[in-house]
Amino acid sequence: MSNQLDVPRSELLDLAVRIAKEAGDMLVARRPRRPEIVETKSSPTDVVTALDHASEELIRGRIREARPADAILGEEDGLSDGAGRVRWIVDPIDGTVNFLYGLPEWAVSIAVEVDGEVVAGVVNVLPRKEVFAAEKGAGAYLLTTGERLHCTTGVPLEEALIATGFGYERGRRKVQAEVLAHVVPRVRDIRRVGSAAADLCALAAGRVDGYYERGLNLWDYAAGALIAAESGARVGGLHGNPVGPEFAIAAAPGLFEELHDLLAPLDPARDA
Repeated sequence: MSNQLDVPRSELLDLAVRIAKEAGDMLVARRPRRPEIVETKSSPTDVVTALDHASEELIRGRIREARPADAILGEEDGLSDGAGRVRWIVDPIDGTVNFLYGLPEWAVSIAVEVDGEVVAGVVNVLPRKEVFAAEKGAGAYLLTTGERLHCTTGVPLEEALIATGFGYERGRRKVQAEVLAHVVPRVRDIRRVGSAAADLCALAAGRVDGYYERGLNLWDYAAGALIAAESGARVGGLHGNPVGPEFAIAAAPGLFEELHDLLAPLDPARDA
């Protein structure tokens, strides 16, 4: 496959989907009853298994075979520079703790950037046998059924089911718990499943109404944020900033603003 920018976005997405499915099949086939933790990162709770590395190695290998000049940013092995204007953003297992314990919310997440803009993304939620995908400007889909995805609309804050997640560092968790204590009385309920990619896809599918989180990395949200946005959700940060590690909010227009205005006075981007 050529590295020229005239390659259609749909071809980039098709390649991402094929690779995400292959990596997912490998993970399911090779996952032992309790995968071994081979290292920790930001804290003892931020774990990495050998299969995180194996998944990323497979994904990087397949990208290089098809598009050797592209850059690749992966959670486990960092940035590999490329000569072109295309960069792949890879989370080989989003929700590693869930993967470790055999819980059903973990995923392979792959996004493709062109000139710094995410134009294609796929999230393969293996335990649920669901593959979510989006191409910028062409909608979001649950590929396993062919269903076009639409986030819920017209839901007021007090009736909204909100997903969130927690960081790994103790001080950040303390602040996140304080923020959550203010949010819970104002919404229908909270869901915390342990995978940002799965949360954003659940939002796109209308299974939750909103989502917020502090401290995500680009590989955590790049594919899922595009899928949510293409389902009709607004995705951003605090005070008009774009979504990023500082903060992420996603919901349908209207609910997004209500959720933002609930969160912003709580200073949720701080650390203890």
